[in-house]
Amino acid sequence: MPKKSLSGIGECTKSYEKWLASRIPLIPEDLRRKHAEMKKSLFPFMRATFYRWAEVWPQVSSDLGSAPEALSVGDLHIENFGTWRDGDGRLVWGVNDFDEASWLPYTHDLTRLVASANMAIDANRMGLNRNSACEAVLAGYRNGLRAGGRPFVLAEDHAALRKMARHRLENPEKYWAKLSSLPPIQGDIPGSARKAIVRMLPHPDMPHVIVHRVAGLGSLGRHRFLGIGTWKGGTVAREAKALAPSACVWASGGKLSERILYREILDRSVRCPDPWVRLSKRWIVRRLAPDCSRIELSALPKQRAEIRLLQAMGWETANVHVGTAKPRDILKDLKNRPPGWLYNAAREMVETLTADWVRWRKL
Repeated sequence: MPKKSLSGIGECTKSYEKWLASRIPLIPEDLRRKHAEMKKSLFPFMRATFYRWAEVWPQVSSDLGSAPEALSVGDLHIENFGTWRDGDGRLVWGVNDFDEASWLPYTHDLTRLVASANMAIDANRMGLNRNSACEAVLAGYRNGLRAGGRPFVLAEDHAALRKMARHRLENPEKYWAKLSSLPPIQGDIPGSARKAIVRMLPHPDMPHVIVHRVAGLGSLGRHRFLGIGTWKGGTVAREAKALAPSACVWASGGKLSERILYREILDRSVRCPDPWVRLSKRWIVRRLAPDCSRIELSALPKQRAEIRLLQAMGWETANVHVGTAKPRDILKDLKNRPPGWLYNAAREMVETLTADWVRWRKL
């Protein structure tokens, strides 16, 4: 079958944003901010353009499309990991965001994760080489599959991950000052978003203000409402973010269902769930705090700890996949793949996105 003719990155972006705007309201000012961030460097460009990845990956990596499918993260990258507290108050680490969850070949998430590591390496933000990064992710993924998955509870093990969490917890004043400085929203707030936030507060009558939060890159342009106030002597925050069908639906030309799979992937992954993450209609509502947020690249450990971190990311990817795929089927497929398949797939996608980024900077 001949390959589909792909549009340029400018036309692709216009098409996707038009499609998205027909599903949820978008904020023009935030979209302009997103477009500017996309010009700064390759890694932010990748994070902001999962729709482009979803469009080009089936062609660039066409030999990976026959792999066993799993309910996948979709927009997986090295900054899509964070911490939260489980129902027993334990600190847990894992995938932080499932906005783009979709049924995909297991090879998709691995390729995107390794490609993001390659971009960090090329930008001198990670100290190992591409081959070592690829092998670390793949080793962690295989081990996670063989174990049938196991969540990352940081109370007793995983020293490098604990170190990242402790670093952020050492300065909570900075975190809360940033959120508290956001101005209250003056316009209308959707009633469904307001109700979703109030239901998640410690008490429905708790005094609070609702502000517009600008965060992330892939979801920048969507409404994010943050309810923030003081309760029993400390600051409390709850965020409601608009959900939409995965960009994989747009890239498929409507062949995939528009059903949002966020709740399903949370429920079926091997995971210590965050009790403060809930879906309310088309909103994902969660608790925000220094111990409950995404870990940025600048906070990642250096040198030898990077290998262990990437192994953990590979294992956590397996934690997600084993909820909907048979580990033995994936392990069998992995065994039959030629040496270097993941290294080459990630390299090809980095080259493809680099060409798109160069073109985007000229627009």
